[in-house]
Amino acid sequence: MNVYDFNATTITGEEKSLADYQGRVLLIVNTASKCGFTPQYEELQQLYEQYQDQGFEVLGFPSNQFMKQEPGTEEEIQSFCKVNYGVTFPMFKKTDVRGEHAHPLFRHLTKKAPSLIREGVKWNFTKFLVGRDGEVIKRFAPTTKPSSLGKDIEEALSKDI
Repeated sequence: MNVYDFNATTITGEEKSLADYQGRVLLIVNTASKCGFTPQYEELQQLYEQYQDQGFEVLGFPSNQFMKQEPGTEEEIQSFCKVNYGVTFPMFKKTDVRGEHAHPLFRHLTKKAPSLIREGVKWNFTKFLVGRDGEVIKRFAPTTKPSSLGKDIEEALSKDI
């Protein structure tokens, strides 16, 4: 089983198979609009623009599980991201990323790239790098700036499926 075996609902309500991203390098991030790490949206968008033509995608999954820092509706989240950070990368509907109701994708990601600190996702803006083959390569902490991921992304992009 790999990332391509999962489906998720886009922020506009469409069911999407992650198999649609097959052959691309993915950075899957749980996001929030009212978090100290929210400015990372800007760097995530920059990475997306820099590497998209080489087969890279950022997938944003808003979550309200951490101190209720994503209280808005999908429409409000989408508008906030576009207006404030120019986000054009794919965004998905608000998602549970840990606990009993965690989306199966995030259960898979945290199983394949566990945290040394606690089970599951620790906080907003946890990032998972996924190779072209759908396998999880690495997990990055919320404090890891997206701008520091270039080397890892380039290495993943250089590998064949």
